[in-house]
Order: sequence, then structure tokens, then C-alpha cells
Amino acid sequence: MKRLLVLAAAAATLFAANAQTFPGSKPITFVVPFAAGGPTDRVARDLAEAMRKSMGGGANFVVENVNGAGGTIGANKVAKAAPDGHTLLLHHIGMASAPSLYRKLQYKPLEDFEYLGMVNEVPMTLIGKPQLEAKNYRELETYIRANAGKLNIAHAGLGSASHLCGLMWQSAINATEAMTTIPFGGTAPAMNALVGGQVDMMCDQTTNTTGQIEAGRVKAYAVTTAKPLTGNKLLKDLPTLQQAGLKGFDLTIWHGLYAPKGTPPAVLAQINAALKKALKDPDFIKKQEGLGAVVVTDNRVEPAAHKAFVTAEINKLKPVIEAGGKFAD
Repeated sequence: MKRLLVLAAAAATLFAANAQTFPGSKPITFVVPFAAGGPTDRVARDLAEAMRKSMGGGANFVVENVNGAGGTIGANKVAKAAPDGHTLLLHHIGMASAPSLYRKLQYKPLEDFEYLGMVNEVPMTLIGKPQLEAKNYRELETYIRANAGKLNIAHAGLGSASHLCGLMWQSAINATEAMTTIPFGGTAPAMNALVGGQVDMMCDQTTNTTGQIEAGRVKAYAVTTAKPLTGNKLLKDLPTLQQAGLKGFDLTIWHGLYAPKGTPPAVLAQINAALKKALKDPDFIKKQEGLGAVVVTDNRVEPAAHKAFVTAEINKLKPVIEAGGKFAD
């Protein structure tokens, strides 16, 4: 018993010392559970630079892409990492969808992480291939019903933002059985198939769709936010799905920052302070606006509010996912 108490005291002393010297010379790694070059990767790299500045430039940040299984491999890696503040997870809405999508999830999103704060929210756009006959959203729904069983909708893989958006939209218009879902191994191949006309529809983040819409490579039909994107010159005239008659439809793809459970409170406080300062960095805000993202400024930058939000998102997504019958081991 005395030995256990001595070991516990030594561990507490070590954690206290680490907190006082954090981050020290060891780099802080942002684990991104998706491929390099994707929207979450871009957010992580912008945030890493902003947090490096907010910590006085002395901290060294590294972005590590751990792709696979809808983001669960990377998330599990962080859940099992040493709780010293040097391994963090930058994840999107998949943090909330995974419990309903996977029967054998290796981690518990609400129990195995320390919540550090939300970063941004990204609107989604409903887009179609250039050859699609429907000229606007009203015509699109009519076209889908007239061609039930003949059309398909692409997504970037199980648990991806485009997968969730497609599920929610098809459920909202009662067209889950009317369209064939085509999964791809990432956003780029899914978008390439849409631009090339091999698939008919896709619902994805503005970070991925804006350039394609502007270039005329895809048709844009609607945005998924509760209010029109009046601040976006390209998308400001697109209707929201709520305006199109889908009451209550409101979906944005958010990103949040997480640490392994058990990370010392003093270290968490330092990271949260650096995050909040980074979210006010003009360069970071400008970069996010360029991606069509909105930097979070409300109380969700605080750990407790962040966790409460994710809890609500888990509850919101569960019935949609279960109705779609999209499960994986």
C-alpha cells in the first residue's frame, strides 16, 4: 500500500512538472484522422500555425494524417496516446456520428477524451453533375421522384461529411430507397466522378465545392444551413433546404480539438488558452473564410460547452443513421 502511495505521489509530481514546462522541446502533434489535402487536414494545418503563434512561437506543431475507417483509426490512436498534451485530435462531425455508425467502436467519444473547444463550422452544399437536367432545387426533387431507382449519390466514405449529409437529405425527402449510394475512398475521387458525370449527386462541404461551382464543373442546388449564406458572393443566392420546404434541416460540419483522457488540467488550460487566442488571429480567420468556414466565437470554445454540443449532435444523428441502416464493424 505504501509503495502504491509513493508511486501515485511520484506520478502526480511528474505531471505537475510537465504542466509547468509544457510544451517544452517536444512537438505537439495534431492527429488528423483523414487523408492529407482534405478539408480537415487544411483546417488542422491552419490551426497549428495559429496556435504556434499564440503560444509565442516557441511551440513546434506537427500534423499527422492517420486515415482510415471513417476517422476512427486516428481517433482511437489519440484516445490511447500518452495524456501529456503532446498528442491532440482535430476531428469533425465524425466524432458524433461514429457511435451510431460503428457496432464495435474501440473508443468512447464522451469518455475517452478531454474536450478542448470547437474550432469552426463549415456549411454544406447540395450539388449535381453538369449534365443533370434539373435547373433548380424544386425541379431536382421532382426529377428524383420521376427517376426513382435510376439516380445515385456519391460520398467520400462511411462516416464522411458527405455521407452524413447525403443520409440526412435523402431521409428528409423520403428518397432513401430512390437513389443508390456510391461510396468512394475520399473526397477527391468522389468529386472527380461527379465532375466527370459518372455519378449524379453529392452533398459536401463548401471547402470542397466552392471552387467546382465557381468553375462551372458542377451544378449547385441548395445549402444546408438554417440561413442563406449572404456573406458568400458565390453562394448567397442559393436557397437553404429549409426554404425549400425541409423544415428544421440545419447541418454544418464542425471541427473540434481533443486530448487523451487524463491530460493534466494545467496542460489542458494552456492548450485551451492558446486555442482561443488562435481563433481570434486575423490570418487564421481570413484563411477559414477563404474555405467557406466560420470560426466559432461562442461559448463552445470552452470545454464544457464543446462537450455538451457533441453530446447533442450524437443524439441528433443517431435516429438518422439508424433509419438509413448504415452500420459497420
